[in-house]
Amino acid sequence: MQRLTKRAEFVAVAGGTKVSLPGFSLQARRRARGASEEARFGFTVTKKIGNAVVRNRIRRRLREVVRLSGEAAPPLDFVLVGRRAALTLPFERLAADLRSGFMTLSKRQVADAR
Repeated sequence: MQRLTKRAEFVAVAGGTKVSLPGFSLQARRRARGASEEARFGFTVTKKIGNAVVRNRIRRRLREVVRLSGEAAPPLDFVLVGRRAALTLPFERLAADLRSGFMTLSKRQVADAR
């Protein structure tokens, strides 16, 4: 799994297509032509959600869901914005939501990189 690391990458993906799910919001954007054919993922959880322990626990759960289900992802850039519900939702539900988010995005027209 490749990761998004730079702020500019996160900002670019934020301008793309969004899908809201109970445990997280999934944002996606196409990369420029000639880029890698592997999906890249970024994870963020705002301070509004809780203290550092809570935010890191949500981030770890989302990272593990992507690690297990990420091979089904189309070759796009993704950002998962964690929500408080990601703490209490069953892990299988988070994985099912991620797969359904991928399917929803594949049906929609995902914005191109500029």
